[in-house]
Amino acid sequence: MPAIPVPRFDQFYRHPELTRLLQDYAAAAPHLVELQSLGRSHEGRDIWLVVVTHQATGDHAEKPAIWVDGNIHAAELTASTACLYWLHQLVCGHGHDREITQLLDTRTVYLVPRLNPDGAELALSDRPRHIRSSTRPYPWDEDPVDGLTVEDVDGDGRILSMRIPDPHGPYKKHPDEPRVMVPRAPGEFGGEYFRVVPEGLLENYDGLSIKVNKDKEGLDLNRNFPAYWRQEFEQVGAGPYPTSEPEVRAMVDFIVKHPNIGAAVSFHTHSGVILRPMGTQSDDDMTPEDLWVYQRLSDLGAQLTGYPAISIWHDFKYHPKEVITGTQDWVYEHLGALFWTVEIWAPNKEAGITDYKWVDWYRDHPVEDDLKLLKWSDEQCGGQAYVDWRPFRHPQLGMVEIGGWDKMNYWRNPPPSLREREAARFPAWLTTLGLSLPKLEVLRTEVRALGPDTWRVRFAVANAGYLPSHVSHRAIERKTVRGTVFSIHLPEGASLVSGKPREEKGHLAGHAPKATLLAFLPTRELTGDRAVAEWIVKAPVGTRLALSASADRAGAVHTEVTLD
Repeated sequence: MPAIPVPRFDQFYRHPELTRLLQDYAAAAPHLVELQSLGRSHEGRDIWLVVVTHQATGDHAEKPAIWVDGNIHAAELTASTACLYWLHQLVCGHGHDREITQLLDTRTVYLVPRLNPDGAELALSDRPRHIRSSTRPYPWDEDPVDGLTVEDVDGDGRILSMRIPDPHGPYKKHPDEPRVMVPRAPGEFGGEYFRVVPEGLLENYDGLSIKVNKDKEGLDLNRNFPAYWRQEFEQVGAGPYPTSEPEVRAMVDFIVKHPNIGAAVSFHTHSGVILRPMGTQSDDDMTPEDLWVYQRLSDLGAQLTGYPAISIWHDFKYHPKEVITGTQDWVYEHLGALFWTVEIWAPNKEAGITDYKWVDWYRDHPVEDDLKLLKWSDEQCGGQAYVDWRPFRHPQLGMVEIGGWDKMNYWRNPPPSLREREAARFPAWLTTLGLSLPKLEVLRTEVRALGPDTWRVRFAVANAGYLPSHVSHRAIERKTVRGTVFSIHLPEGASLVSGKPREEKGHLAGHAPKATLLAFLPTRELTGDRAVAEWIVKAPVGTRLALSASADRAGAVHTEVTLD
């Protein structure tokens, strides 16, 4: 059997190399890893799904499962690295690490390291472009006839900024550090001022007007999900209709066909935070029981990763008057499975900036923060994160300077030396989330003779997981999960006197405490984690009966009894 591959976490894989790496994992650990294609991207690339579970302990679809994906956005490549890192930990840890072994013996992990292979390839090309998501032209299949198109102009493989001297410009050089551009003060005049624009080329430049063109590929795959989908005028990049894009449709189809998925995490970059629902309503409008569970598991995530866990609605809006929707709304608000978005990497925190408010910091922050970041670039990144300005003769603008932040390699993603460190934050939390999922287990079987060929058969099961079998109250409200379904399978010569061949019972509680032992009122339902089915069967002595039970998000169990 081939050796387990050792990936490079300081580099980003192109699609052919990523494919070979995943194939190598499947070849090295066929008892744990199965490689499937979710479907094909817009440009025809496979969207790889890695199914990770110990196959000797049961089929992946009959175990409770956690879904983890990354790189739905083109340039957010460290999201793919985080998925690969956990995959490596799972494969190497099974049989050696207690928690990982328990996870893969009893649960399933569905991993999609790169949900958007086309966009990632464009971001990794020799002349990169940093589009939001898919490479499909949208909403129009037309090239711009004027304006500035953002691209690598000087051919150095980076997209930086251009600063252009202009007496009406809004920026000036910092008096003590001329590399740093700072805003011009209110009422200020008489100095040396600049316009700072993205690196790119212009069409039909009139010598006066510069506007930055939208990407021809204007889709945002994270806005294409069914829940709360809105047209372009309300939500930019959402596509012509829900799941219009093959990448999103492949994910939606798979999750709908696999109700065993009870929790999901989607990796993005950047901000260095864990985001929890809801995205469309406040915590006050959330089902309290779900909010409490989210808070517990999110706080655990903060402890294990070092990233703060915050609410999308309360703490992470791009604009205070706007609501954006995406994967989290479909997975939790629509399906009732738990969901988190992880924004990997915080360069400002890396530079020693600790007092900042995620999105708001980008609107306005003190110039001292820019100086800290420049110092970090010089001392920790060899001066490559913030590139010194250098003269360049632009074909339309004449002499300009190109420089500033290399956002792709140091801002949207960590520098190579820090990528593994960031990816290593998450396996412990992800493993704990998986182990928190509900898990159906056989509690007891009983056979009692009521006559020479008549028998009472009882079958009891229990939920051994932390979470209830429905995972969330939202799932019950949305009617997306069933209770525990019991089945009896009768051989020839056996018949039912009472009971049904298949019967649905209620949902099963988990062992998560409803309140502390010091609560005002005790918990009344002490065995809500158990359910029992009973049948009266007419069959000869020695007959073997097959019994099974399943709960959508807690898996399935099978057993046999002998009538004697």
